[in-house]
Amino acid sequence: MISDARLWRRLQPAVTIVLGLAVIGIPLWLVVVTAGKSRSEALTPDLSLPSEWHLWENLRQVWTDGEVPAAFLGSLLVVVPTVFGVLALGSMASWVLARHATRLNAVLYALAISGIILPPAVVTVVLLLRQLGLAGTAIGMIGVYMGIYMSTVVFFVTGFIRTIPTSLEEAAQVDGASPLTVFRRIVLPMLRPVLATATVLISLYVWNDVFYAFFVVGGRLDTLPLNLFSVASAGLYLNNWHLIFAYVILMSLPLIVVFAVAQRKIISGITNGAVK
Repeated sequence: MISDARLWRRLQPAVTIVLGLAVIGIPLWLVVVTAGKSRSEALTPDLSLPSEWHLWENLRQVWTDGEVPAAFLGSLLVVVPTVFGVLALGSMASWVLARHATRLNAVLYALAISGIILPPAVVTVVLLLRQLGLAGTAIGMIGVYMGIYMSTVVFFVTGFIRTIPTSLEEAAQVDGASPLTVFRRIVLPMLRPVLATATVLISLYVWNDVFYAFFVVGGRLDTLPLNLFSVASAGLYLNNWHLIFAYVILMSLPLIVVFAVAQRKIISGITNGAVK
């Protein structure tokens, strides 16, 4: 007879996979089937299949009525500079913090990663942006996001760099390479796994954000989440759950592309940057 403990150890992987599929698969299924239904069938969203699929029609209607192209460009205008800026500055700062083990750098590192657990003061941020004349602008929004997610990049990249031997950097310095050349040609190529991980995480956070975008921009710049919030609350999609879920599908497609491109680097980046 197999003991209960041994039986559980054998069943645990299968149970874990089933629970994971349920947690992820059921919401995805609800989104897809609701987006494919007619208005009458989608009044009460459920997991049932539509009697007739209207997915493409709903996507086309959302694309035009929801002004998706303009909102998509607005989201790109915010996400791309934010990701590029926070990765560039965060990786350079992480290299300095990882390679110069001083008390001052230890304090700076603790302050840098404290942003992961300390929430930003929204009222103070909004008042500061108004004083600087950046409230309601894309530049102000990009600056806020960079400040919020710089801690995440510093945490991942610093831990990753500490696992990289210094021999390559020392050899380049002996050959006369400047610090910027060492970072650009030696360190940066080795950071691809962790930077891919940070890219996916930050893109996910910024692309789907409504809270900070609403308070900082105040509706002056169309982004996909803000546009969905506006059209839904204004009554255009009121009770039209099939259109709302179709909008969610369109809004999620760019993130799926980013994840598909970076997925090979994600696991190694998380393991090397956050665990070691």
